[in-house]
Amino acid sequence: MARISNTALGQIPAGVWTLGFVSLLMDVSSEMIHSLLPMFMVTTLGISVAAVGLLEGLAESTALIVKVFSGVLSDYLGKRKGLAVLGYALGALSKPLFALSSSFGLVATARLLDRFGKGIRGAPRDALVADITPKHLRGAAFGLRQALDTVGAFVGPLLGVGLMLLWANDFRAVFWVATLPGWLAVALLFFGLHEPRRQHREPRSNPISRGNIRRLPGAYWWVVGLGAVFTLARFSEAFLVLRAQQDGIPTALVPLVMVAMNIIYAGCAYPFGKLSDAMSRRTLLGAGIVVLLLADLVLASSTGWMALFVGVALWGVHMGMTQGLLAAMVADTAPQDLRGTAYGVFNLASGLAMLVASTLAGVLWQVWGAPSTFYAGALFCVLSLMALSWKPAGSS
Repeated sequence: MARISNTALGQIPAGVWTLGFVSLLMDVSSEMIHSLLPMFMVTTLGISVAAVGLLEGLAESTALIVKVFSGVLSDYLGKRKGLAVLGYALGALSKPLFALSSSFGLVATARLLDRFGKGIRGAPRDALVADITPKHLRGAAFGLRQALDTVGAFVGPLLGVGLMLLWANDFRAVFWVATLPGWLAVALLFFGLHEPRRQHREPRSNPISRGNIRRLPGAYWWVVGLGAVFTLARFSEAFLVLRAQQDGIPTALVPLVMVAMNIIYAGCAYPFGKLSDAMSRRTLLGAGIVVLLLADLVLASSTGWMALFVGVALWGVHMGMTQGLLAAMVADTAPQDLRGTAYGVFNLASGLAMLVASTLAGVLWQVWGAPSTFYAGALFCVLSLMALSWKPAGSS
């Protein structure tokens, strides 16, 4: 197994830090809105919880499905930064639409445009991290980028709470403020990152041709299948927000649930990413699935704020253990010149699973109540552990 030194953090390339801070700024912008959006849709616009689940599933799956096309295009062009800039710019453009929304149609348009931008930038950005990072630091690099991203994911809701208290639950005013860090992210990426030149560039070919697809090994396809099953177990975090509201937490304070989850997520992502460079990634992923299983069981039986925060904390730990890890596993198993395509296909499978997971979660909540949603998540965790045991030869 690879070993990394105590100076691994200092060895991570500057470009990874830049991409991490770009993610941080965009997540501040996005999470200021998303931590409040489920309540805004249900209480202000009068949208049903089932419709919220459907929209969340469509939005997140849109982001994941679009990644396949941007990943393929980045491999074909041999360049990734331009697509990443375009994706972040679309995310920034979507933010004012949330503040202007007065119907399900406009808020759905804004949410889908935001996630479309995320889809465009996701695979090229992840491939950039893999391109510029030495193999023995790959887990640490993905963990660092995920940690910085997640700092934004708890700073955003924290700002949202403060502004909601300051402005007497004025959702739209908070949404307007959220536009600023989004544009700062676009500027930092455009001016602050220099894409490395590819050496020994081969003639352009179709990354999704039959010959190239055959070059993706069985170990890679195992990661794709495992990621899809695992996505069924972890539906949208919007249901954590709704669970907190159901448990009687005041509206202005509900985003603190996401703050708590993301503080833990951010604190765990880099240490677990670094750990994955020194041990079996498969073993670590299995431990993360078990943590999610425990989170679902706690949230299913939650009857007060203390149990709620225990479940949310476990959810954050599982995110820190697994999200950067899966990205590193894709990089480990895919050829360098097909990494964009590999991330795209991986996210296509996960995107379809996310649509099913969040839609099912919303329907279960609407028909049988909140516990049924989390018990279903626990069941899919068990299926994920079963899929994890079907490891092909050569997988990590």
